[in-house]
Amino acid sequence: MLTFYIALCLLGTVSQAAYFSQQPQDQVVVAGQSVTLPCVIVGYRGMVQWTKDGLALGGERDLPGWVRYSLMGNPLSGEHSLMIDSAELGDDAVYECQATQAGLRSHRAKLTVLVPPSDPVVEGGPVVRLKAHTAHNLTCRASGAKPAAEITWYRDGEIMHDAIYTKDGKRETAVSMLPMVPEDSDSGRTYTCRVLNPAAPAGRQTSVTISVQHPPSVTLSVQPQTVMEGAKVLFICSASANPEITGYRWSKGGVPISEANGDSLEVTVDHSYFTDPVSCEVSNSVGSTNVSTLVDVQFGPRLLTEPKPQTVDIGMDAAFTCSWTGNPPLTLAWTKQGSSVVLSNSNTLQLKAVTQEDSGTYTCKAIVPRIGVAERDVTLTVNGPPIITAEATQQAVKHSKGKLECLVGSSPPPDKIVWTFGDMILSSGSSGRFSVQTVHSDRGVLSSLILSETLAQDFQLRYNCTAYNRFGTGMALVTLEEQGMGSSCQIILCKTSFYLQFYIFY
Repeated sequence: MLTFYIALCLLGTVSQAAYFSQQPQDQVVVAGQSVTLPCVIVGYRGMVQWTKDGLALGGERDLPGWVRYSLMGNPLSGEHSLMIDSAELGDDAVYECQATQAGLRSHRAKLTVLVPPSDPVVEGGPVVRLKAHTAHNLTCRASGAKPAAEITWYRDGEIMHDAIYTKDGKRETAVSMLPMVPEDSDSGRTYTCRVLNPAAPAGRQTSVTISVQHPPSVTLSVQPQTVMEGAKVLFICSASANPEITGYRWSKGGVPISEANGDSLEVTVDHSYFTDPVSCEVSNSVGSTNVSTLVDVQFGPRLLTEPKPQTVDIGMDAAFTCSWTGNPPLTLAWTKQGSSVVLSNSNTLQLKAVTQEDSGTYTCKAIVPRIGVAERDVTLTVNGPPIITAEATQQAVKHSKGKLECLVGSSPPPDKIVWTFGDMILSSGSSGRFSVQTVHSDRGVLSSLILSETLAQDFQLRYNCTAYNRFGTGMALVTLEEQGMGSSCQIILCKTSFYLQFYIFY
Protein backbone atom coordinates (compact mmCIF):
# COMPACT_ATOMS: atom_id res chain seq x y z
CA MET A 1 0.00 0.00 0.00
CA LEU A 2 2.88 2.27 0.71
CA THR A 3 4.51 1.46 -2.64
CA PHE A 4 1.34 2.39 -4.60
CA TYR A 5 1.14 5.67 -2.77
CA ILE A 6 4.76 6.52 -3.59
CA ALA A 7 4.11 5.77 -7.32
CA LEU A 8 1.13 8.06 -7.42
CA CYS A 9 3.17 10.80 -5.84
CA LEU A 10 5.97 10.35 -8.40
CA LEU A 11 3.46 10.42 -11.26
CA GLY A 12 1.97 13.59 -9.95
CA THR A 13 5.44 15.06 -9.73
CA VAL A 14 6.21 14.16 -13.41
CA SER A 15 2.89 15.55 -14.60
CA GLN A 16 3.51 18.81 -12.90
CA ALA A 17 7.09 19.11 -14.19
CA ALA A 18 6.74 17.91 -17.86
CA TYR A 19 5.98 20.41 -20.64
CA PHE A 20 6.41 20.86 -24.41
CA SER A 21 9.37 22.97 -25.39
CA GLN A 22 8.58 22.36 -29.13
CA GLN A 23 5.25 21.41 -30.63
CA PRO A 24 4.32 20.52 -34.21
CA GLN A 25 2.98 23.34 -36.38
CA ASP A 26 0.96 23.32 -39.62
CA GLN A 27 3.21 22.56 -42.55
CA VAL A 28 2.94 22.33 -46.29
CA VAL A 29 5.10 19.90 -48.21
CA VAL A 30 5.32 18.84 -51.85
CA ALA A 31 4.74 15.17 -52.48
CA GLY A 32 8.04 13.30 -52.60
CA GLN A 33 9.74 15.57 -50.12
CA SER A 34 10.49 14.57 -46.51
CA VAL A 35 9.06 16.48 -43.57
CA THR A 36 9.64 16.53 -39.82
CA LEU A 37 7.01 17.45 -37.28
CA PRO A 38 8.91 18.60 -34.12
CA CYS A 39 7.98 17.41 -30.61
CA VAL A 40 10.28 18.04 -27.57
CA ILE A 41 8.97 17.34 -24.05
CA VAL A 42 10.95 18.60 -21.09
CA GLY A 43 10.92 16.66 -17.84
CA TYR A 44 9.28 13.55 -19.15
CA ARG A 45 10.67 10.03 -19.42
CA GLY A 46 7.56 8.04 -20.23
CA MET A 47 6.02 6.73 -23.46
CA VAL A 48 5.41 9.17 -26.31
CA GLN A 49 3.13 8.44 -29.24
CA TRP A 50 1.84 10.27 -32.31
CA THR A 51 -1.68 10.20 -33.70
CA LYS A 52 -2.73 10.77 -37.28
CA ASP A 53 -6.29 11.99 -37.70
CA GLY A 54 -6.89 10.53 -34.19
CA LEU A 55 -5.35 7.13 -35.02
CA ALA A 56 -2.39 6.12 -32.76
CA LEU A 57 0.73 5.28 -34.71
CA GLY A 58 2.33 3.28 -31.85
CA GLY A 59 4.87 3.87 -29.10
CA GLU A 60 7.98 2.32 -30.66
CA ARG A 61 10.63 4.58 -32.12
CA ASP A 62 10.65 2.83 -35.51
CA LEU A 63 6.85 2.74 -35.68
CA PRO A 64 6.30 -0.76 -37.09
CA GLY A 65 3.68 -0.82 -39.87
CA TRP A 66 4.56 2.70 -40.96
CA VAL A 67 7.52 2.17 -43.23
CA ARG A 68 8.12 5.83 -44.04
CA TYR A 69 7.38 7.08 -40.51
CA SER A 70 9.88 7.19 -37.60
CA LEU A 71 10.60 9.14 -34.38
CA MET A 72 13.73 11.25 -34.53
CA GLY A 73 16.03 12.69 -31.82
CA ASN A 74 17.34 11.65 -28.41
CA PRO A 75 14.53 10.46 -26.18
CA LEU A 76 16.66 11.15 -23.08
CA SER A 77 16.62 14.77 -24.18
CA GLY A 78 12.86 14.62 -24.70
CA GLU A 79 13.11 14.66 -28.52
CA HIS A 80 10.26 12.76 -30.14
CA SER A 81 9.88 14.46 -33.57
CA LEU A 82 7.95 12.59 -36.30
CA MET A 83 9.81 12.27 -39.58
CA ILE A 84 7.86 11.33 -42.75
CA ASP A 85 10.01 10.23 -45.66
CA SER A 86 8.88 10.97 -49.23
CA ALA A 87 5.52 12.43 -48.35
CA GLU A 88 2.51 11.18 -50.20
CA LEU A 89 -1.02 12.42 -50.58
CA GLY A 90 -2.06 9.85 -47.95
CA ASP A 91 0.10 11.68 -45.40
CA ASP A 92 -2.15 14.70 -45.69
CA ALA A 93 -3.69 14.65 -42.17
CA VAL A 94 -3.82 16.22 -38.68
CA TYR A 95 -1.02 15.06 -36.36
CA GLU A 96 -0.70 15.23 -32.57
CA CYS A 97 2.21 14.35 -30.20
CA GLN A 98 1.09 12.80 -26.91
CA ALA A 99 2.93 12.14 -23.63
CA THR A 100 0.52 9.51 -22.47
CA GLN A 101 1.77 9.01 -18.95
CA ALA A 102 1.88 12.73 -18.32
CA GLY A 103 -1.48 13.29 -19.98
CA LEU A 104 0.05 15.88 -22.31
CA ARG A 105 -1.12 16.57 -25.86
CA SER A 106 0.58 18.89 -28.32
CA HIS A 107 -1.05 21.35 -30.65
CA ARG A 108 -2.80 19.67 -33.55
CA ALA A 109 -0.72 20.24 -36.65
CA LYS A 110 -2.15 20.05 -40.16
CA LEU A 111 0.21 18.56 -42.70
CA THR A 112 -0.82 19.59 -46.20
CA VAL A 113 0.72 17.54 -48.99
CA LEU A 114 0.80 19.28 -52.35
CA VAL A 115 0.78 17.12 -55.48
CA PRO A 116 1.94 18.62 -58.79
CA PRO A 117 -0.27 17.93 -61.78
CA SER A 118 0.77 15.31 -64.27
CA ASP A 119 1.20 16.31 -67.88
CA PRO A 120 -2.19 17.48 -69.14
CA VAL A 121 -4.03 15.29 -71.61
CA VAL A 122 -5.96 16.83 -74.50
CA GLU A 123 -8.60 14.46 -75.82
CA GLY A 124 -7.90 13.35 -79.37
CA GLY A 125 -4.32 14.64 -79.41
CA PRO A 126 -1.70 15.03 -80.69
CA VAL A 127 -3.73 15.77 -83.87
CA VAL A 128 -7.36 16.58 -83.10
CA ARG A 129 -9.57 15.94 -86.10
CA LEU A 130 -12.69 18.12 -86.14
CA LYS A 131 -15.54 18.49 -88.60
CA ALA A 132 -15.81 21.94 -90.12
CA HIS A 133 -18.67 24.16 -88.92
CA THR A 134 -19.65 21.63 -86.22
CA ALA A 135 -19.51 22.82 -82.59
CA HIS A 136 -16.90 21.03 -80.49
CA ASN A 137 -15.45 21.29 -76.97
CA LEU A 138 -11.67 20.95 -76.99
CA THR A 139 -11.11 19.12 -73.66
CA CYS A 140 -8.00 19.13 -71.45
CA ARG A 141 -7.67 17.01 -68.26
CA ALA A 142 -5.14 17.46 -65.45
CA SER A 143 -5.30 14.63 -62.90
CA GLY A 144 -3.49 13.73 -59.66
CA ALA A 145 -2.92 17.30 -58.54
CA LYS A 146 -3.51 18.83 -55.10
CA PRO A 147 -4.83 21.39 -55.10
CA ALA A 148 -6.55 21.05 -58.45
CA ALA A 149 -4.52 22.52 -61.25
CA GLU A 150 -5.37 25.77 -62.88
CA ILE A 151 -5.77 25.35 -66.63
CA THR A 152 -5.12 27.96 -69.31
CA TRP A 153 -5.62 27.59 -73.07
CA TYR A 154 -3.47 29.20 -75.77
CA ARG A 155 -4.04 29.30 -79.52
CA ASP A 156 -0.86 29.83 -81.47
CA GLY A 157 0.56 31.44 -78.30
CA GLU A 158 -2.46 33.71 -77.72
CA ILE A 159 -4.40 33.16 -74.49
CA MET A 160 -8.03 32.05 -74.81
CA HIS A 161 -10.60 33.24 -72.27
CA ASP A 162 -13.72 31.23 -73.14
CA ALA A 163 -12.87 27.92 -71.47
CA ILE A 164 -15.21 26.20 -68.98
CA TYR A 165 -13.43 24.86 -65.85
CA THR A 166 -14.57 22.04 -63.52
CA LYS A 167 -12.93 19.90 -60.78
CA ASP A 168 -13.88 17.04 -58.47
CA GLY A 169 -12.53 14.62 -55.83
CA LYS A 170 -9.86 14.77 -53.13
CA ARG A 171 -7.15 13.75 -55.55
CA GLU A 172 -8.52 16.50 -57.65
CA THR A 173 -8.97 16.16 -61.38
CA ALA A 174 -9.43 19.40 -63.27
CA VAL A 175 -11.13 19.60 -66.65
CA SER A 176 -11.20 22.57 -68.99
CA MET A 177 -13.37 22.65 -72.11
CA LEU A 178 -12.72 25.23 -74.81
CA PRO A 179 -15.82 25.66 -77.03
CA MET A 180 -15.12 26.20 -80.69
CA VAL A 181 -16.75 26.00 -84.11
CA PRO A 182 -13.85 25.06 -86.35
CA GLU A 183 -13.43 26.73 -89.71
CA ASP A 184 -11.14 25.64 -92.51
CA SER A 185 -8.76 28.42 -91.46
CA ASP A 186 -8.25 26.66 -88.09
CA SER A 187 -6.61 23.68 -89.75
CA GLY A 188 -2.92 23.50 -88.73
CA ARG A 189 -3.29 25.79 -85.73
CA THR A 190 -1.69 24.80 -82.41
CA TYR A 191 -3.75 24.74 -79.22
CA THR A 192 -1.82 24.48 -75.94
CA CYS A 193 -3.24 23.42 -72.57
CA ARG A 194 -1.07 24.68 -69.67
CA VAL A 195 -1.63 23.51 -66.07
CA LEU A 196 -0.08 24.68 -62.79
CA ASN A 197 -0.63 24.65 -59.01
CA PRO A 198 1.50 25.58 -55.98
CA ALA A 199 3.33 22.24 -56.24
CA ALA A 200 4.32 23.04 -59.83
CA PRO A 201 4.43 26.84 -60.18
CA ALA A 202 6.36 26.59 -63.44
CA GLY A 203 3.50 24.55 -64.88
CA ARG A 204 3.26 21.80 -67.45
CA GLN A 205 1.70 21.88 -70.88
CA THR A 206 0.56 19.79 -73.79
CA SER A 207 0.01 21.03 -77.34
CA VAL A 208 -2.17 19.62 -80.08
CA THR A 209 -2.63 20.47 -83.74
CA ILE A 210 -6.09 20.98 -85.20
CA SER A 211 -6.99 19.21 -88.40
CA VAL A 212 -10.29 20.57 -89.70
CA GLN A 213 -12.06 17.95 -91.75
CA HIS A 214 -14.91 18.68 -94.12
CA PRO A 215 -16.84 17.05 -96.94
CA PRO A 216 -15.39 17.77 -100.38
CA SER A 217 -15.72 21.29 -101.79
CA VAL A 218 -16.77 20.69 -105.41
CA THR A 219 -16.92 22.79 -108.57
CA LEU A 220 -18.49 21.31 -111.71
CA SER A 221 -17.73 22.90 -115.08
CA VAL A 222 -18.55 21.95 -118.67
CA GLN A 223 -16.49 22.68 -121.78
CA PRO A 224 -17.81 24.12 -124.00
CA GLN A 225 -20.89 25.49 -122.27
CA THR A 226 -22.90 26.14 -125.46
CA VAL A 227 -23.00 23.44 -128.15
CA MET A 228 -25.20 22.14 -130.93
CA GLU A 229 -27.09 18.92 -130.35
CA GLY A 230 -24.87 15.98 -131.26
CA ALA A 231 -21.61 17.65 -130.21
CA LYS A 232 -19.24 16.38 -127.53
CA VAL A 233 -18.71 18.12 -124.19
CA LEU A 234 -16.37 17.50 -121.26
CA PHE A 235 -17.56 17.73 -117.66
CA ILE A 236 -14.79 18.46 -115.13
CA CYS A 237 -15.44 17.83 -111.42
CA SER A 238 -12.85 19.74 -109.37
CA ALA A 239 -12.80 18.95 -105.63
CA SER A 240 -10.73 19.53 -102.50
CA ALA A 241 -11.25 17.64 -99.26
CA ASN A 242 -9.82 16.76 -95.84
CA PRO A 243 -9.42 13.84 -95.43
CA GLU A 244 -8.70 12.64 -98.92
CA ILE A 245 -11.36 11.95 -101.55
CA THR A 246 -12.58 8.37 -101.61
CA GLY A 247 -14.73 8.36 -104.75
CA TYR A 248 -16.68 10.09 -107.51
CA ARG A 249 -20.20 9.27 -108.68
CA TRP A 250 -21.88 10.70 -111.80
CA SER A 251 -25.56 10.81 -112.72
CA LYS A 252 -27.86 12.47 -115.26
CA GLY A 253 -31.36 13.47 -114.29
CA GLY A 254 -30.93 11.40 -111.13
CA VAL A 255 -29.97 8.23 -113.03
CA PRO A 256 -26.44 6.96 -112.23
CA ILE A 257 -23.88 6.76 -115.06
CA SER A 258 -22.25 3.49 -114.08
CA GLU A 259 -19.31 3.70 -116.48
CA ALA A 260 -18.13 7.06 -115.07
CA ASN A 261 -16.04 7.02 -111.89
CA GLY A 262 -13.30 9.63 -112.24
CA ASP A 263 -13.13 13.40 -111.99
CA SER A 264 -14.17 13.98 -115.64
CA LEU A 265 -16.86 12.79 -118.04
CA GLU A 266 -17.02 13.18 -121.82
CA VAL A 267 -20.36 12.67 -123.57
CA THR A 268 -22.19 13.41 -126.82
CA VAL A 269 -25.11 15.61 -125.84
CA ASP A 270 -28.67 15.67 -127.08
CA HIS A 271 -31.56 17.94 -126.20
CA SER A 272 -32.13 16.17 -122.85
CA TYR A 273 -28.93 17.68 -121.43
CA PHE A 274 -30.70 21.05 -121.65
CA THR A 275 -33.29 19.97 -119.04
CA ASP A 276 -31.75 16.98 -117.20
CA PRO A 277 -28.81 18.14 -115.07
CA VAL A 278 -25.57 16.21 -114.89
CA SER A 279 -24.44 15.68 -111.28
CA CYS A 280 -21.04 14.91 -109.78
CA GLU A 281 -21.00 13.58 -106.21
CA VAL A 282 -17.62 13.50 -104.43
CA SER A 283 -17.15 11.59 -101.15
CA ASN A 284 -14.67 11.24 -98.33
CA SER A 285 -14.87 9.74 -94.84
CA VAL A 286 -16.61 12.85 -93.48
CA GLY A 287 -19.42 13.03 -96.05
CA SER A 288 -20.25 13.79 -99.64
CA THR A 289 -21.04 16.84 -101.79
CA ASN A 290 -23.22 16.80 -104.90
CA VAL A 291 -23.23 19.56 -107.53
CA SER A 292 -25.15 19.73 -110.82
CA THR A 293 -25.08 21.66 -114.06
CA LEU A 294 -27.02 21.91 -117.31
CA VAL A 295 -25.58 22.21 -120.79
CA ASP A 296 -26.70 24.99 -123.12
CA VAL A 297 -27.58 22.55 -125.92
CA GLN A 298 -29.07 24.23 -128.97
CA PHE A 299 -31.71 22.15 -130.75
CA GLY A 300 -34.69 22.50 -133.04
CA PRO A 301 -38.36 22.32 -132.01
CA ARG A 302 -39.49 19.26 -130.10
CA LEU A 303 -43.16 18.66 -129.47
CA LEU A 304 -44.19 18.40 -125.82
CA THR A 305 -47.99 18.49 -126.12
CA GLU A 306 -49.77 17.13 -129.21
CA PRO A 307 -52.87 19.15 -130.20
CA LYS A 308 -56.02 17.03 -130.25
CA PRO A 309 -58.83 17.27 -132.85
CA GLN A 310 -62.10 18.68 -131.58
CA THR A 311 -65.73 18.52 -132.54
CA VAL A 312 -68.00 21.17 -131.05
CA ASP A 313 -71.48 22.42 -131.70
CA ILE A 314 -72.00 25.69 -133.44
CA GLY A 315 -71.88 28.67 -131.05
CA MET A 316 -69.62 26.93 -128.52
CA ASP A 317 -65.99 27.75 -127.70
CA ALA A 318 -63.08 25.65 -128.89
CA ALA A 319 -59.44 25.52 -127.77
CA PHE A 320 -56.32 23.74 -128.98
CA THR A 321 -53.13 23.33 -126.96
CA CYS A 322 -49.79 22.70 -128.58
CA SER A 323 -46.49 23.15 -126.69
CA TRP A 324 -42.92 22.89 -127.96
CA THR A 325 -39.45 23.22 -126.56
CA GLY A 326 -36.35 24.45 -128.30
CA ASN A 327 -33.13 26.32 -127.70
CA PRO A 328 -32.70 29.21 -128.40
CA PRO A 329 -36.23 30.10 -127.27
CA LEU A 330 -38.74 29.45 -130.00
CA THR A 331 -41.57 31.46 -131.56
CA LEU A 332 -45.02 29.90 -131.84
CA ALA A 333 -47.68 30.75 -134.44
CA TRP A 334 -51.19 29.39 -135.07
CA THR A 335 -52.71 29.68 -138.54
CA LYS A 336 -55.62 28.17 -140.44
CA GLN A 337 -54.96 26.36 -143.66
CA GLY A 338 -55.76 28.58 -146.58
CA SER A 339 -54.83 31.73 -144.65
CA SER A 340 -51.58 33.34 -143.55
CA VAL A 341 -53.19 35.28 -140.71
CA VAL A 342 -51.56 34.46 -137.35
CA LEU A 343 -54.34 33.66 -134.90
CA SER A 344 -52.21 33.23 -131.76
CA ASN A 345 -48.58 33.18 -130.60
CA SER A 346 -49.21 31.27 -127.38
CA ASN A 347 -49.42 27.58 -126.68
CA THR A 348 -53.22 27.72 -126.69
CA LEU A 349 -55.49 28.80 -129.53
CA GLN A 350 -58.85 30.02 -128.26
CA LEU A 351 -61.84 30.21 -130.62
CA LYS A 352 -64.96 31.87 -129.24
CA ALA A 353 -68.54 31.12 -130.36
CA VAL A 354 -67.46 29.16 -133.40
CA THR A 355 -69.35 29.10 -136.67
CA GLN A 356 -69.34 26.50 -139.39
CA GLU A 357 -66.86 28.66 -141.28
CA ASP A 358 -64.36 27.98 -138.45
CA SER A 359 -64.29 24.30 -139.35
CA GLY A 360 -61.06 23.22 -140.94
CA THR A 361 -57.41 22.41 -140.29
CA TYR A 362 -55.29 24.57 -138.01
CA THR A 363 -51.51 24.55 -137.95
CA CYS A 364 -49.32 25.03 -134.86
CA LYS A 365 -45.87 26.10 -136.06
CA ALA A 366 -42.72 26.38 -133.90
CA ILE A 367 -39.70 28.33 -135.10
CA VAL A 368 -36.30 28.13 -133.40
CA PRO A 369 -34.14 30.92 -134.84
CA ARG A 370 -31.26 29.67 -137.01
CA ILE A 371 -32.01 26.06 -135.99
CA GLY A 372 -35.24 24.79 -137.50
CA VAL A 373 -39.01 24.82 -137.95
CA ALA A 374 -41.65 22.21 -137.09
CA GLU A 375 -45.43 22.14 -137.20
CA ARG A 376 -48.47 20.06 -136.30
CA ASP A 377 -51.94 20.10 -137.92
CA VAL A 378 -55.17 19.63 -136.05
CA THR A 379 -58.79 19.69 -137.26
CA LEU A 380 -61.82 21.48 -135.89
CA THR A 381 -65.24 20.12 -136.75
CA VAL A 382 -68.23 22.37 -136.05
CA ASN A 383 -71.58 20.66 -135.82
CA GLY A 384 -74.33 22.70 -137.50
CA PRO A 385 -77.07 22.69 -140.10
CA PRO A 386 -76.25 21.09 -143.45
CA ILE A 387 -74.18 23.18 -145.88
CA ILE A 388 -74.94 22.41 -149.52
CA THR A 389 -72.61 23.08 -152.42
CA ALA A 390 -74.13 22.91 -155.93
CA GLU A 391 -73.71 24.65 -159.28
CA ALA A 392 -76.71 26.86 -159.81
CA THR A 393 -76.96 25.83 -163.51
CA GLN A 394 -76.20 22.32 -164.61
CA GLN A 395 -76.44 21.02 -168.21
CA ALA A 396 -77.91 18.02 -169.96
CA VAL A 397 -78.62 16.99 -173.58
CA LYS A 398 -82.32 16.89 -174.54
CA HIS A 399 -83.67 13.36 -174.97
CA SER A 400 -80.54 11.97 -173.30
CA LYS A 401 -79.72 10.91 -169.80
CA GLY A 402 -79.35 13.86 -167.42
CA LYS A 403 -78.04 14.39 -163.90
CA LEU A 404 -78.25 17.09 -161.24
CA GLU A 405 -75.86 17.04 -158.20
CA CYS A 406 -75.62 18.66 -154.77
CA LEU A 407 -72.89 18.04 -152.21
CA VAL A 408 -73.68 18.15 -148.48
CA GLY A 409 -70.40 18.69 -146.59
CA SER A 410 -71.42 19.67 -143.05
CA SER A 411 -71.25 17.82 -139.72
CA PRO A 412 -73.04 15.79 -138.62
CA PRO A 413 -73.93 14.06 -141.90
CA PRO A 414 -77.45 14.73 -143.16
CA ASP A 415 -80.19 12.49 -141.93
CA LYS A 416 -82.06 12.93 -145.25
CA ILE A 417 -81.59 14.68 -148.59
CA VAL A 418 -84.75 15.53 -150.55
CA TRP A 419 -85.13 16.69 -154.16
CA THR A 420 -88.22 18.80 -154.90
CA PHE A 421 -89.24 19.84 -158.43
CA GLY A 422 -92.61 20.52 -160.02
CA ASP A 423 -95.01 18.40 -158.05
CA MET A 424 -92.35 15.74 -157.37
CA ILE A 425 -90.64 15.00 -154.03
CA LEU A 426 -87.94 12.33 -154.12
CA SER A 427 -85.30 11.43 -151.49
CA SER A 428 -84.34 7.94 -152.57
CA GLY A 429 -85.24 5.21 -155.00
CA SER A 430 -86.93 6.09 -158.29
CA SER A 431 -90.17 7.46 -159.64
CA GLY A 432 -90.88 7.28 -163.37
CA ARG A 433 -88.00 8.84 -165.27
CA PHE A 434 -86.39 10.10 -161.98
CA SER A 435 -84.19 8.38 -159.43
CA VAL A 436 -81.92 9.55 -156.53
CA GLN A 437 -78.46 8.21 -155.93
CA THR A 438 -76.39 8.97 -152.77
CA VAL A 439 -72.59 8.54 -152.43
CA HIS A 440 -70.55 9.15 -149.26
CA SER A 441 -66.97 10.45 -149.61
CA ASP A 442 -64.33 12.42 -147.70
CA ARG A 443 -65.84 15.62 -149.09
CA GLY A 444 -69.29 14.83 -147.74
CA VAL A 445 -72.46 13.25 -149.08
CA LEU A 446 -73.09 13.62 -152.81
CA SER A 447 -76.77 13.36 -153.83
CA SER A 448 -77.59 12.98 -157.55
CA LEU A 449 -81.01 13.36 -159.22
CA ILE A 450 -80.85 11.23 -162.37
CA LEU A 451 -83.17 11.68 -165.33
CA SER A 452 -83.35 8.59 -167.54
CA GLU A 453 -84.40 10.81 -170.51
CA THR A 454 -84.67 14.57 -170.50
CA LEU A 455 -87.71 16.21 -171.98
CA ALA A 456 -88.36 19.80 -172.95
CA GLN A 457 -90.33 20.55 -169.78
CA ASP A 458 -87.40 19.41 -167.59
CA PHE A 459 -85.48 22.48 -168.67
CA GLN A 460 -88.26 24.75 -167.44
CA LEU A 461 -88.25 23.56 -163.82
CA ARG A 462 -86.30 24.67 -160.72
CA TYR A 463 -84.87 21.84 -158.68
CA ASN A 464 -84.60 22.20 -154.88
CA CYS A 465 -81.97 20.08 -153.03
CA THR A 466 -82.76 20.17 -149.28
CA ALA A 467 -80.74 18.40 -146.55
CA TYR A 468 -81.80 17.82 -142.91
CA ASN A 469 -79.91 17.03 -139.68
CA ARG A 470 -80.59 17.67 -135.98
CA PHE A 471 -79.31 21.26 -136.24
CA GLY A 472 -81.64 22.31 -139.07
CA THR A 473 -81.88 22.35 -142.85
CA GLY A 474 -79.87 23.50 -145.83
CA MET A 475 -81.15 24.20 -149.34
CA ALA A 476 -79.80 24.81 -152.83
CA LEU A 477 -81.75 25.72 -156.01
CA VAL A 478 -80.55 24.27 -159.32
CA THR A 479 -81.75 24.78 -162.88
CA LEU A 480 -81.21 22.40 -165.79
CA GLU A 481 -79.89 23.97 -168.97
CA GLU A 482 -80.07 22.34 -172.37
CA GLN A 483 -76.63 21.54 -173.62
CA GLY A 484 -76.00 22.55 -177.34
CA MET A 485 -76.22 26.28 -178.01
CA GLY A 486 -74.02 27.03 -175.04
CA SER A 487 -71.43 24.52 -176.18
CA SER A 488 -71.49 25.76 -179.79
CA CYS A 489 -70.98 29.27 -178.52
CA GLN A 490 -68.07 28.18 -176.44
CA ILE A 491 -66.53 26.42 -179.43
CA ILE A 492 -66.90 29.54 -181.60
CA LEU A 493 -65.41 31.65 -178.80
CA CYS A 494 -62.48 29.25 -178.51
CA LYS A 495 -61.88 29.35 -182.25
CA THR A 496 -62.10 33.14 -182.30
CA SER A 497 -59.65 33.31 -179.47
CA PHE A 498 -57.29 30.93 -181.31
CA TYR A 499 -57.35 33.00 -184.54
CA LEU A 500 -56.94 36.19 -182.58
CA GLN A 501 -53.90 34.82 -180.74
CA PHE A 502 -52.49 33.49 -184.04
CA TYR A 503 -52.96 36.88 -185.66
CA ILE A 504 -51.28 38.71 -182.78
CA PHE A 505 -48.38 36.26 -182.76
CA TYR A 506 -47.61 36.92 -186.43
